[in-house]
Amino acid sequence: MERPHPPTRTHRLHPWGLQVLGCALLCGALAGQTWAQSTTVTSPNAAFSRPEMTGLGGVVPTAPVRLRVWGFEVYDARLWTPVGFRHGAYTQFSFALELQYLRKLEGAAIASRSIDEMRRVGAFSEAQSQSWLAAMRELFPDVRQGERITGINLPGVGAEFWVNGQRVGVVKDPAFARLFFGIWLDERTSEPKMRAQLLQGLQP
Repeated sequence: MERPHPPTRTHRLHPWGLQVLGCALLCGALAGQTWAQSTTVTSPNAAFSRPEMTGLGGVVPTAPVRLRVWGFEVYDARLWTPVGFRHGAYTQFSFALELQYLRKLEGAAIASRSIDEMRRVGAFSEAQSQSWLAAMRELFPDVRQGERITGINLPGVGAEFWVNGQRVGVVKDPAFARLFFGIWLDERTSEPKMRAQLLQGLQP
C-alpha cells in the first residue's frame, strides 16, 4: 500500500545538486544554482505496474518530488523502500530510486552529470571515474517525456538499472552504488532540501 502523499509544496533549491539525472538521472543534479525548484507532487504513477520492483518484495513508494529547472519540469523522483529501511544505512538495504522524466534528455549528459555529483559525495580515482562513466553511458539511454530510469541498490554487489520496466544491466561495484545513490541520500548531497523531501517519514 502506498504511503499517503503529503500536501503539495514548492521549495527554492539552493544549491541544487541533482542536475542532469535529470540534466543528468539526475538533471538530477543542478549543482550550486538557485534557479531550480523541487515540488512534492501527487502523481498516479504509483498505481502503475513496476516490474523492476518484483524482486525487491514488499517495497512501498514515497511521495514523488518534482524537479523544475528554469521553470521547466524535468522529472519526478521517488524511493521504493522495504519495511525497516533506515536512510542513514542505505547501503545495507535493497531499495529502488525511480526517476520519471518529464522532458527529453540525452543519456550521455545523464551519465556525465552523475559522475560530477558523485564527486560531491566521496572521493574516487580517475580510473574508477572512467570505468563508471563508460558503464553509465552504455546503460542510460536518451529519454523522453514519460520514460523512467530506475536504479536498484544491491547490497554488497552494486547497482542494477532498469529503463521503462526493462532490465538494462548492472554496475558490479559497491563503491559505485554507495556514491551513486548518495547523490540523493547522503548528507553531502548538493541538494539537502530534495533529500529531506525524499526521506520524509523514513527512519534515520
